[in-house]
Amino acid sequence: MAKQMTEMLKGTLEGIVLAILDESPAYGYEITARLRGKGLSDIVEGTVYALLIRLEKRGQVDVEKVPSEKGPPRKVYTLNAMGRDYLEEFWKNWFFLSERIEALHKNYTNHPEGKSS
Repeated sequence: MAKQMTEMLKGTLEGIVLAILDESPAYGYEITARLRGKGLSDIVEGTVYALLIRLEKRGQVDVEKVPSEKGPPRKVYTLNAMGRDYLEEFWKNWFFLSERIEALHKNYTNHPEGKSS
């Protein structure tokens, strides 16, 4: 089941990270910690950092280097207007898909051969 969950997360992680940044600006490790705090404990920092680089290149986040007490400056990511537009589209697509998946699930659980024991 872990592999299946990983594959499903790959398609949604960008939207999830943008939603985290919609709450408030954050740096990479902090984003990873917030994801873990929301129950996504299998996400590794390297995945988050690679995703942040993609979001930055696409112009969906703004980046500011902020001094750190424990080493080099941190890159703090802030959701910008382009990222907000992408996030809005993500939520529209998410709700469209989730409604259809929920309908399929109801159909699945209403058939005796589809019920899990």
